[in-house]
Formats: sequence, C-alpha cells, structure tokens
Amino acid sequence: MENVYGYIRVSSADQNEDRQILALQGKEVPPQNVFRDKQSGKDFDRPQYQKLVKKLKAGDLLYVLSIDRLGRNYEEIQNQWRILTKEKGVDVAVLDMPLLDTRLNKDLMGTFIADLVLQILSFVAQNERENIRKRQAEGIAAAKARGVRFGRPPRPLPENFIGIYRRWKTNEMSGVAAAKACGMTLSTFRYRAAIYEKTNCDAGK
Repeated sequence: MENVYGYIRVSSADQNEDRQILALQGKEVPPQNVFRDKQSGKDFDRPQYQKLVKKLKAGDLLYVLSIDRLGRNYEEIQNQWRILTKEKGVDVAVLDMPLLDTRLNKDLMGTFIADLVLQILSFVAQNERENIRKRQAEGIAAAKARGVRFGRPPRPLPENFIGIYRRWKTNEMSGVAAAKACGMTLSTFRYRAAIYEKTNCDAGK
C-alpha cells in the first residue's frame, strides 16, 4: 500500500505554517508523515526534506501546498521533480495547482502539460526570489543614502573625547596621541571625529 506524505517549508522561524498545515489535514496526511523545514528555498540542502526523500518509495504520494514551498531555484526544482517522479516513482500533488498532480493524465499529453506547467511555475518562483533580493538591495541602498547605518551601533564616545578632539583640532595634540588618549586606533579616532563634526554644529569651536 502507498504511504501519503506532506512537506511544509517556511523561510524563517517566525513565519506561519497554518495554511500549509490545514491544506495537508484536508488530505488526511498522517501527522508522523508531515516533514517541516524552516529554511530558505534557495536549494534542497534541508534536513527534513532530505529525510523525507529517503523514506519515499515507488507508489507513495507526496503533497505540497505550492511549488514555491518545494523550492525557489528553477533548476533545482526541475531536478528534484525528476528524482521524485522518474527515479523514485513517487506521485506528487501540488495542491494550489491541480495540473501538477502526477496521478492524473499519465498519458503523453498529460505528462507534457504537467512538465510545461512545472517549468513555468518554477521559473516564476525563482524570478520572484530574485526580485525580492533586488528590492532588498535597493531598500538597503536607499536607507544608506538617507544616513541609516546597519550593523552594531557604535560604542559610546569616551568621556574625554570632546576635550581631546578639540585639542587635536587646534593642533595641540597629534592624531596618534589623541587616539591613544581616547583608547582608539588612529583610524577609529578620525572616523569618530568626522561623525562628531557632522552631528554637532558647534564641533571645533
């Protein structure tokens, strides 16, 4: 007898799995046969997915809610689909795309249509992923242009910084001496001095 499995993937721990869980419950997938990964879909190097593939055998049925839950890399999706359906002889049903159900229309035309739909959807999944990355990069660039800084916040300035800075600015101290007095490297002292000048209208007075 065939075993019925389900696969769920979210990209991060704070994303909600409920929609995928409900979809699989509607197909009466046994709870112990549901495999879940909380990981990016950029590739298939995911522990639960790999564990699932090892359990699958010819005649088994695998449900996934949508093709992008399976993965987001065009070539990888194509390769995994071939491994599951051709090499292992597993049936795959994508719930939000009825045409991607290998139990139906197993003749040549049905296979051609399913393969064509798969190619289109996997391309769309990867294209969306690339668009997301592009939008993120554009957002970061725009934020940096507005002066937003990313990463750890800088350490507070030492209490003697302003006095040392002013002595350095009036050439009473060398940069090396000023940096040493503030417990900084010379490059860090100059960097913090430049920020201080930008953020304090009375800097250097």
